[in-house]
Parts: sequence; structure tokens; C-alpha cells
Amino acid sequence: MKLFSYLKGDKVIWAIMFLLSLLSILVVYSAVVTLAHKFKQGNTEYYLIKQLIFIALGFGISYAVHKLKYTIFSKVAQIGFFVSIPLLIYTLLKGVSAGDASRWIEIPGLKLTFQSSDLAKLMLIIYVARVLTIKGKELIDFKSVFKHLLIPIGIICMLILPANFSTAAILFFNCLLLMFLGGINTKIILKIFGMCVLTGVLFFSLVWFAPGAIPGGRGPTWKSRIENFSNGDSKSNYQSEQAKIAIATGGVIGKGPGNSTQRAFLPQASSDFIYAILIEEYGLITGFFILFLYMILLYRGVKILRDNDKPFGGFVAIGLSFSLVFQALVNMAVAVNLFPVTGQPLPLLSSGGTSMMFTMISLGIILSISKSIEDRTEEKLETA
Repeated sequence: MKLFSYLKGDKVIWAIMFLLSLLSILVVYSAVVTLAHKFKQGNTEYYLIKQLIFIALGFGISYAVHKLKYTIFSKVAQIGFFVSIPLLIYTLLKGVSAGDASRWIEIPGLKLTFQSSDLAKLMLIIYVARVLTIKGKELIDFKSVFKHLLIPIGIICMLILPANFSTAAILFFNCLLLMFLGGINTKIILKIFGMCVLTGVLFFSLVWFAPGAIPGGRGPTWKSRIENFSNGDSKSNYQSEQAKIAIATGGVIGKGPGNSTQRAFLPQASSDFIYAILIEEYGLITGFFILFLYMILLYRGVKILRDNDKPFGGFVAIGLSFSLVFQALVNMAVAVNLFPVTGQPLPLLSSGGTSMMFTMISLGIILSISKSIEDRTEEKLETA
């Protein structure tokens, strides 16, 4: 296609972005019918135009970012990491609440909100990649790893955790994977993992026996989700049951675009449970195809890590790729009732401006890194 001649970097990633964004427009437009009747007098075009604007802005940002030299993000992450800390604290104290959790910051005068955890997540991954690159040879014992990596990772994750446990858990696991790929001694990784397991047991014991003692007031919510998931009764697992009905009635080929019935019963049909609506309308074949696209995205991230002779770029690429794909897998697992409800959007498919923007920024950075590999390859060929 002529369009791809203007786009640098990994063409497969560009293709995945276009495919998922196109499908997002179709599914979101169908899934927001009930939302439109509730808030916009049935005006579904409002949400369609909103999603189109987010996607257009996202592609514009992604294109601009992929034109930048990716090494600039090493310096950006230094500043962004320290900016994220007060933003997360402000979100916890003064943030806009939804579902008993303060997750958004309202931009004064614009009536717009953004999720500070998305910024913190992006900055932390790049920050960890930077530390692994610069101080890799110094990170030979637990003390140095604790000082240079675990403290910054712990600060960000602990500030995200009260409002969004799933995001904090995914981010910590992502950073742990980066540390493993960055050459940190396996014994140290296992020690950290063991500490996490012990902390997790103590934390969930506290949630189960004394939920009111959890800071932020989220303890009772977490306990009820665990109870509902383990009980398995339809009344307690209303959203999950409706999602399973959507998947079951969609069958192999689906009901067809716009023919979903469960969108009327799923409160988060256009965001957290969009995968269920997608399967209901387009079938299991499309559901597996979407999963396949995310797996390809992860493979392309691994390929960039393998082909890049600059450690920083490789760590950032695999870190961001894994972050997006693991988030997608968690969203899908919730939709098919393998995980309790977590509130993780499906990257590039779910409605929501903050998620779309930061996903596009992440992909733009990955494309910038793959572009640098292409440029170096061309230079070597010209020299030869």
C-alpha cells in the first residue's frame, strides 16, 4: 500500500494498529447504544465521533512520536518518573472518582480527565529500561537492585495500588520481566518473587479478614469481587454472566455487526467487556483473530529486542509490548470469567481517551525504535 511508504518502522505493527482501530470504531459504535440512551437521548453518533477523534489524534501522536529519536525518551522518563509521583498522590487525594476509586485527574477549564496511572506506567517502564542499561554492571547483588530498581518500582506501584490493584500488579510483573531480560541474577529475581508471594498472601489475608483496614477504602470492593468470583452464582457475577451469554450466543461466526443484545445488560459494554460484545457480533473466529494480532504484536516486540544492538531500545520495546499484550490478555480473561472483574480496557479497542492516547504513544515509541534499526541497516548496506 502507498500509505505504508510514508510510515517508518515495523510495518506489521502499523497494520495491527489500523486493523484494531478500524474494528474499534465498529464495535464501540454498536456497544454504546444503551449508554447513548442513558446520557445522550439515544445519540450514538456522539460516541462514534468521539471515538473517531480519539483514534485520529492517537494516530497523529503515534506518527509524531515515531519520527523522534527514541533515545530522547531516556531523558523524558527521568523527568516523567518524578512528575508521576505527585500526580498519583494528587489523584488519590483529590482525583475524580468512579466505582469507589479515585483514578482520574480533571484538567481545569477543559472538563477533560486523564488517568495518571497510564502516565506513571509508561514512565516507569522506560525508567527501568534506562537503569538496566546504565547501571546493568552494578546490579549484581540484592542491595543494589533494591536501591536502584525496587524502590522506584515500589513507590509507583504502591501509589497506584489503592485505586487500581490490577494495574499495579500488572506493572510490577512487567518490571520484574524487564529485570529478568536485563540480566539481573535469577536468584535475586526469585528472591523478589518470593517476597511478592509472601506480601500477596498477607495482603489478601488483610483484605479477607479486615477489608476496612485497607487504605483508600477499596478493601470491601476487592473482597466482594473475590467472593463473587469464587461463589460463581449468577446474581453476584452479573457482569461476567452477561459477558458469557454474549460469547455463547455469538457462536463461531457471530450475530452480525450491530446485532448485539447483551450490550443492553453490560454496564461496561464499550470498555471493560468490549471483547464479549465483539465475539457476540463477529464470532469466535474474530475473537481468536484479535488474540492472534496481540500475540504478533508481542512477537514483533521480541524481534526488536533481538535485532537491536542498543540495550535501552530493546528493553523499552519489549517492556511496552509486553505491557500492552498482558493488559489485553487480562481483559480477555475477565470477559470469559477466568479472572475477577479488574477494570482493564482492551488496548486499541475499548472506548476511552486516556487509554487510547497512551497506547498510541507506547506504540509510537516502539515504532521509533524499530525505525532506528531500519536506519542503521540501511547505513550498513550503503557503506558495504
